[in-house]
Amino acid sequence: MTINEQPSASHEQAAPEPATATAQAAAPARPVALITGVGRSIGIGAGIARQLAASGWDIAFTYWTPYDRRMEWGAEDGAAASIARELEKAGARTAAIEADLTGPDAPIRIFDEAEQRLGPVTALILSHAESVDSGLLDTTVEAFDRHFAVNTRASWLLIREYGLRFRGEPGSKPAEPGAGVGTGAGAGRIVALTSDHTVGNLPYGASKGALDRITLAAAHELAHLGVTANVVNPGPVDTGWMNDELREALTQGTPLGRLGTPQDTAHLVDFLCSPQGQWVNGQLLKSNGGAAP
Repeated sequence: MTINEQPSASHEQAAPEPATATAQAAAPARPVALITGVGRSIGIGAGIARQLAASGWDIAFTYWTPYDRRMEWGAEDGAAASIARELEKAGARTAAIEADLTGPDAPIRIFDEAEQRLGPVTALILSHAESVDSGLLDTTVEAFDRHFAVNTRASWLLIREYGLRFRGEPGSKPAEPGAGVGTGAGAGRIVALTSDHTVGNLPYGASKGALDRITLAAAHELAHLGVTANVVNPGPVDTGWMNDELREALTQGTPLGRLGTPQDTAHLVDFLCSPQGQWVNGQLLKSNGGAAP
């Protein structure tokens, strides 16, 4: 298991003028969101990262290139650095961390790296996934174990590490009108992405079902920290994995007559992470255009 820092683009700048320095010192600190599974520029994770960066968050994100290499779509060269540059243009500080989530020590190392580079994590967004189609009769033990290691065990360990380290004020004060993102009471957020797919996709669906229960448990077990935890099912989102036949079938099965986009998911996650989303807690939310399971 390796975790490698992916440097983001930067340029040397002259020392700011005194007035600029004063303005920077007076500017409120941006809270930090840690987003897993941001390995491709057209993926849901990248869409969430862009939205949160635009909403005032600094972004640490993980990716694992070997996974993309063994999938049909292949790896996107330079994706992490490119995504980081986009986020920085939106005003975010970034930390791109390559992480193999099959290793049980990965969550500790991820949080160590994120905190060292950006500071304490306020929001944890779980958008990573191991997803290889197989059914009841043809799933191998190796594939089953890998799905649960990545989708379930790693998610539990990331949530646990978040709970052990979260330093927001305890309690759950209501959001003030017009309040922006912050790190005070009731600011902690956990959002996990799930799926209702089961038929022909046994290990993926089963491991995501277990993830749901872990995340919903966090809504209660971490309540004393001022943390909310929710699960989001984004429905059929085309991020390059669909063939033409599947794309057409899913489009016809959605009342709105289109597939989901990463932006659709990102808007909901952005709301859940905002002060205005604080009262939504312990829920499994479907943001799927009304698509039938």
